[in-house]
Amino acid sequence: MPKIKSFLAKPFASFIHSRIRKEMNTAVKDQQNIMQYLIKNAAKTTFGKDHDFGSINTYEEFRRAIPVRDYEQISTYIEKIKAGQQNVLWKGKPMYFAKTSGTTSGAKYIPISKQSIHNHIDTARNALLCYMVESGNTAFADGKMIFLSGSPVLERVAGIPTGRLSGIVNHFVPGYLRGNQLPTYETNCIEDWETKLGKVVEETINKDMRLISGIPPWVQMYFDWLLEKSGKSSIKSLFPNLQVIVQGGVNFEPYRAPMLKSLGEHVDMLETFPASEGFFAFQDTLDEEGLLLNTNSGIFFEFVPAGEIFNENPTRLSLEDVKVGENYALIINSNAGLWGYNIGDTVRFVSTDPYRLVVSGRTKHFISAFGEHVIGEEVEYSMLKAAEEHHAHITEFTVAPMIDGGEGSSYHEWFVEFEREPEDMSAFAKAVDNHLRNKNSYYEDLIGGGILQPLRITRMQNHAFISYMKSQGKLGGQNKVPRLSNDRKIAEQLQQWKQN
Repeated sequence: MPKIKSFLAKPFASFIHSRIRKEMNTAVKDQQNIMQYLIKNAAKTTFGKDHDFGSINTYEEFRRAIPVRDYEQISTYIEKIKAGQQNVLWKGKPMYFAKTSGTTSGAKYIPISKQSIHNHIDTARNALLCYMVESGNTAFADGKMIFLSGSPVLERVAGIPTGRLSGIVNHFVPGYLRGNQLPTYETNCIEDWETKLGKVVEETINKDMRLISGIPPWVQMYFDWLLEKSGKSSIKSLFPNLQVIVQGGVNFEPYRAPMLKSLGEHVDMLETFPASEGFFAFQDTLDEEGLLLNTNSGIFFEFVPAGEIFNENPTRLSLEDVKVGENYALIINSNAGLWGYNIGDTVRFVSTDPYRLVVSGRTKHFISAFGEHVIGEEVEYSMLKAAEEHHAHITEFTVAPMIDGGEGSSYHEWFVEFEREPEDMSAFAKAVDNHLRNKNSYYEDLIGGGILQPLRITRMQNHAFISYMKSQGKLGGQNKVPRLSNDRKIAEQLQQWKQN
């Protein structure tokens, strides 16, 4: 029967939406309860015994007992799980390992427990159900949906199914949506991104696509290939019933203009904040800025002022003490067995009633070669404002410091791939620099004091960043180019794709 799925979804969507609205008012209390639940349930684990969980009753005691750690510092416990031990970080053994790459230690194995899998699955569902209620749009449930994801083929590590999070989650798509889902299972299993994307385009180009989900740069690449193969002028002319794009993983703003251009007409955008370590927040309304923090889903959140994250004993705040407008490193404690875990993202609250935030950058992605501490949010804002003023279209960019010998000879080098270049490149560079000076007082002082020269733009060839990601074996999936670096490793590798 046509439209049955959208009809049946309405009452359930209303129920979930109502529950989430109620939880907005109990966020602090829910967080306190989750902290107690986590401590109680992990008291007899190896980690719980090592950190004397039995004597923890208050948040102050919690902070004293559990240090802030990144993956490298918790990996000794992960190795015990990989060696076959149980009750290490959480009771029993993980249901899955989400395998990610890109750290100094190589691959990361993030545990997912029987309890924590619900955070990933239910939050993705809740984001769509809230969208249904807020927008009144349920018709997308009756058409085809695509999730640009990793392969669902899983290996085993110590008997634990292991793979990309998006591939793991693929196994939990409800049966009633399987008929709507594209691409086929066989295509999803293809590892090589370009081969896979070619098959995805083949399988979807003539279908009634209603929902498309993925990380923005790879959704854009999918759109580019669709337009080239179809000869159509816009995605909406190809998919007239396309209604919603679900995106997350990077700041969407730098990708908004090219994506809107590809679409040709308005399509609702639904932003989410998922990671292998947890599904942290999602856009719960079409009218308000920011993403609603997922305060009742098995994760106890902590917040460290971003400037202190590399201190030995940084300030740690629970939810009730955060302030609007401050940049915080996000720390999680979860029913997957992650404790005091620095996920590497910085967030900024735009509201505390309810608790809504934006992702402002990465703790390891910044430039402070001269004490300027420029973050991702600042360079993205500066680039977007200048591009708007000079009618330029940006495909991708990254920033690195150029440290020269003499004082006053150093500068920030911006590697930029343009879809449409500004008419006056020097005026454009000056505009970017001025916006950054207005955003970051340290940078302004260094430029004003003659310590740094104004930034310089290095123009990149078409598809330069795709070529770079391919050369690193990181094309597609959840991989993205760091927006900025505090060294020149990426800058040196990009040299081969500079314009002459």
